[in-house]
Parts: sequence; C-alpha cells; structure tokens
Amino acid sequence: MSRRFTPFRSVIRLLSALWRVVRARFPNPVKFTILWIGLLLARVGLIDRARAEKTTELAWPRVVTGIARMSKNAVDVAMVGVAVGTSAVAGVGFASPYWGLAFAVGGGVAGGTIALVSQRYGAEAFDELGLAVRSSVVLALAGTIPLAVLFWTFPEQFISLITSSESSIHYGSLYLQVVGLGIPFAALNLVGSRVLVGSDDSYTAMQVRAGGAVANIVLNAIFIFGLGWGVAGAALGTVLSNVAVTVTFALGLVWGRFPAIGEFPVTISPVGAYADPGTITDLVQIGFPVGLRNLVWTVAEFPMLGILDIFGENTVAAWVIARRIWGVMNTPGWGFGLASSSLVGQELGQNNEEEAEAYGRDIIRFAVATYIVSALLMVLFAEQIVVLFADDPTSPEIPIAINLVYAASFAVVFQGVASASAGPLDASGDTQIPFISQAIGMFGVSIPLAYIGAAGLGPIPAIGLWGLYLAFVAETAIPAAINYWRFKTDKWKAISEEYRPDAVAADD
Repeated sequence: MSRRFTPFRSVIRLLSALWRVVRARFPNPVKFTILWIGLLLARVGLIDRARAEKTTELAWPRVVTGIARMSKNAVDVAMVGVAVGTSAVAGVGFASPYWGLAFAVGGGVAGGTIALVSQRYGAEAFDELGLAVRSSVVLALAGTIPLAVLFWTFPEQFISLITSSESSIHYGSLYLQVVGLGIPFAALNLVGSRVLVGSDDSYTAMQVRAGGAVANIVLNAIFIFGLGWGVAGAALGTVLSNVAVTVTFALGLVWGRFPAIGEFPVTISPVGAYADPGTITDLVQIGFPVGLRNLVWTVAEFPMLGILDIFGENTVAAWVIARRIWGVMNTPGWGFGLASSSLVGQELGQNNEEEAEAYGRDIIRFAVATYIVSALLMVLFAEQIVVLFADDPTSPEIPIAINLVYAASFAVVFQGVASASAGPLDASGDTQIPFISQAIGMFGVSIPLAYIGAAGLGPIPAIGLWGLYLAFVAETAIPAAINYWRFKTDKWKAISEEYRPDAVAADD
C-alpha cells in the first residue's frame, strides 16, 4: 500500500506546488480566465461587456464548484485505481449510474427551485421564497429516501443487472450500499445551491459545495489509504461530506449566515407550509422535465455500461476514467447554464424580455468560447492526466482512455451550446425541449453507435472503439442543435408568463 501511495502523494505535492504558483500570480485564476475570455469577445463585438462581467460574477463560482466536485469524482476513481486496481474502478463505474439517480431526482426539484426563486428574487417577492424552498425540500426527500433504502438492501442485485463479472459485482455492490445513504443529502445540496444561485449569489454556494468536495478528498485519502477501506472508504467519504454540506446549507439559510462563510443572500424560515399545492404543482411542472433530462444521462449509463461489458473490463475502466475527465471538462456548463437561468429569470421576473434574450444569446457565445479553451487544454495534457488513474502506467486501459479523452475534447464544445441554450429555457419554465433533445441524443443516436462499435447492427459491421468516439459526439451535438433552435423561436418567453410572480398572484 505504501508503494502505491508514494506516486499519488508525489502527484498531490506537484499539483499543490503548481497551484501555489498560479495563486501567487493570479489570486483568482478561474475568474481571471473566464473574464479574460468574456472581455476578448466583447472587444470584438460578439457580446456586451457589462453582460460579460455580470455573467462572470455568477458563473465563475459555479465553475469552481464544478471543478472541485468533478475533480473529487476523478480523484475518487484515481485513488481506488491506485489502491485496489482495474476491477475496483470498473465496479465503481457500474455503481455510478445508481448514485446518479440522486442528481436526476434532486436536480429535477432544483430546476424548479431556481426558476421560482430567481423570478421571485428579481421581482422582490421575498415572501414567496420560503414556500418555494420548503416545498422543494419535501419533494427532494420524498424522491430520494426510497432509493437509499433500496440500494442499502439490494446492492448486489442492482449491480448484477449490468455485469456478470464477479469482481465488479463485489466492488460495485460494496460501493453502492454505502454511497446510497448519501443520496438524500446530495439532492438537498442541489436545492440549497439553486436557492443561492437564484438569489444572485453563486459565490456562497461555491464556498459550501467546493468545501465539501475538498473535505471529501481528504476523507477518502484517510479511509482508502490510511485505514485501508478501499471502495467502501471512497463511498463513506462521499456520504459524510454530503451530510456536512447539507447541514451548512440548512443552518446558513435559516440563520442568514454561517461562520467562516458569511452572509447568505436570503433567510428562509423553517416554520410555515411545506406542501402548498400551487407551489408543489409549479415545482413539478418545471422540475419534472429537468429531472427527466438528468435521468437521461443516468439511465443511459445502464445500457452503455452493458455494451462496454462486451468490449471487456479494460474498456469499461477506460470509459469510467474518460467520463471522470469529461466531467471536469464539462464544468463551464455548470456555471454558464445556471448563470443564464438566474440572469434570464431575473429579467423575466421584471417583464424585461428583450434583456432576457440578450443575456441568453451572449451567454451562449461566452460558453462556447470557454469550452474551446477547456478542450484545448485537455488535449494537450490528456496522456499525463490519464496515467494518474492506474497503479501501473502500462495498464492496458490507459491507451484506450487517452483516445476516449481526445474524442470527448471535441464533443464537449457542443456541450457549451447545449447547456447555455438550456439556461433560458429552464429559467422560463420551458424545460421539456432540453429533456427531449437529450433523450434523442442519448437513446436515439449515442447508444446505438456504441452498440455498433461493440457488435455491429444488422448489415452494419462492428466498428470497434470508433463507435464510442462517435457516441461522445452524438450525445452533445444533437442536444446543442435542438436547444439552440428552441431558444431562437422565442416560445420560451410566452411560457415564462405562466410562472412569473404576477401570474402567481393572479391565480390566488
């Protein structure tokens, strides 16, 4: 164990040293980079400078949160790979879609939360905020507690649905049983984050969730390497860090501040109605398609992992590694999508449709430019990053993973269009189209391409790993085209009128 821990510790020291150098030169490198891209676009007349600055203020903390959380997920896999091996990486990969259900359910509820909160915050209808938040909490818990019970009780049965590999079932079920306990807390964290972002404060949300991600990495290092708990230690670190984040959000929103973090933008009373029929209905109408959209990613992993199982364990492990790196590359979408939802929602709440459209258009261009920079950096350092995920740099999954990362770097640029175009639609309540576009991209094109790669389809012969490369592109390019088309139709503006604060008041 000490032999395997030594290279990992060396990598951590190197990254820490590089980070100190960057921090000394640029106190806020993420914000600096995003703002620099935005100002460059403004200089050539592609976006408005004031909107670029406002978008940066909201987006960069969310991007940092995403980098922290996705890096945490990547480090999870790297630690497990170094400490246990390829089979454990594959096992964690088979358990991941079940953990993803927390973000499907919680993300759906949170999608409704940010739409209601941002519009009410923009209209200064603060009395309605508490009701929206309390109702969101009820929905999040109702949807996730049953999942936690099921995964604790039947972990092996769930993993066996995807793979017949005994080692993968062993590691996957061990990870799922423990990590499932954190699903309700992960969902509540999404709700808490959206309350703050919708209230024009993504910085506080970043402090809380990024802090949780850092704590998760520390706990994992202790549990995996210090105590030798392997995949169970990785799962326990995830659960405990999510509990800590939930407690922080809850106390901060109730007290209006939290020690070492500062003031929260809104204060939510825990006393009051928790299941207002009108609010619940609005949350479900807006959030259900968002949840289904998130569910597309999660559900798609099941057949995708089954197809990967045909390729073999090394390809499964390579795919898991590439998807973790993809998650880090995709973090700009976290910031720009939510910044768009918040800023567009606030303008809609003030009935300023022209400015709402302008924000949506500028953020799409801003996001694409940022994604291009992210993709180029990943292409340059793909090999050096991928080798960190294995206990041996000559492991057979390494070259497969490197090529998958190259494909992901090309595909992720389309994700910039897809996520930024979905922002205005989410803010307006027009959430069905992004769900449909994602479903078409994943189930209509991406998964069939992966299957053609593994086994062929009818007269079409198997095309090997090219099926996986093309699958990456299809899952982003198709939603990008459909979401952008919907944004350009302006139908989302009319739909938003049903959910604006004045419309709610008229219904009472």
